[in-house]
Amino acid sequence: MIYRKFGKTGYDISLLGFGGMRFAEPANIEKSAEMLVHALDLGINYFDTAPKYCDDHSEDIFGAAVRELDSRKKPYYFSTKSQLKDGGELRRQLERSLKRLGKDYVDFYNCWYVLTPEDWAQRKAGGAVAAILKAKEEGLIRHPCFSTHLPGEQIRRVIEEGWFEGVTLGFSALNFPYREEGVAAAHKAGLGVVVMNPLGGGLLVNPALDFSFLRARPGQSPLEAALHFLFSDERIHVSLVGFSSRDQIDQAVAAVDSFKPYTPGDRRELAERLNSGMNSFCTSCRYCKDCPEDIPVWAFAETANYVLLGAPPAQIDFRIRSHWGAAEADMDRCLQCGACTEACTQRLPIMERFEMVKKALGELKSPAGNP
Repeated sequence: MIYRKFGKTGYDISLLGFGGMRFAEPANIEKSAEMLVHALDLGINYFDTAPKYCDDHSEDIFGAAVRELDSRKKPYYFSTKSQLKDGGELRRQLERSLKRLGKDYVDFYNCWYVLTPEDWAQRKAGGAVAAILKAKEEGLIRHPCFSTHLPGEQIRRVIEEGWFEGVTLGFSALNFPYREEGVAAAHKAGLGVVVMNPLGGGLLVNPALDFSFLRARPGQSPLEAALHFLFSDERIHVSLVGFSSRDQIDQAVAAVDSFKPYTPGDRRELAERLNSGMNSFCTSCRYCKDCPEDIPVWAFAETANYVLLGAPPAQIDFRIRSHWGAAEADMDRCLQCGACTEACTQRLPIMERFEMVKKALGELKSPAGNP
């Protein structure tokens, strides 16, 4: 296992993190808890959960694993979170999380799912941020962090306010330009950086799809190529993978073991292939952001990637609503002015991509759809 210093915390954190949101049998608490112990035995020491993961079982699974984790006499770190805006409600949820986790404190606590600047303002106005900081003063939280789907420049603004010691953000070969500014700001400020969705929601490791251009070296598997792309960026401290089985843990750990630092030549060649290979995909660079109707064009253009790659309509719907916080009706405001297409550095047919997304959502609504 490879370890990196997590920001200014001084912790040596495993480059591969355990995401507790995809247990295959979450109601089977003991069996699921064994996966955490197996992961720690293989060197993973960062474990991330949340109150609502896996039908609200995830924190209980983590708590059930604590005794065995402690018996290993190895350092390990728990992360949990809250998306509540009211400080009093967040405090009660934190206390419940600690009870379920069987811990007197949690190592990392995230102001979770910050989706828009307005949402961030409400976290401060409602007392959520103040409650997190007070809990740190009392020793219930070691390191306050935030988890976000904001674009890079907005992540930078939150970081510059100086509240947090770590950030969790979506970052992969599919969307890295979208949050590059946020990663750079976190590095500059000395924050720990955790990457969620490092496999592009599973698309980058889908055997039916060809992402061979991601390989920096011959023989890399799709999983290795997707993870090694992130491992080569030393600003990233943890790549968080949601595991459903012990076998998946073994495969991801093997990808860490096979990683060799990329040379400058490797990085140059990979950048050239990415520019070529990703040319038909939206990379969420947001050059299209100045829409006269304030449509989040990039949200729908990026979601169209998933349509192109054969994702089911339910995933398209989830991407728009839960990942981007957008609504299908936003596309109806489009004036067909072409400003977004003109601004797009890849000259993507954005109006056509809108129609693709609408069609996929229409299939979801139809009786034959894939809910």
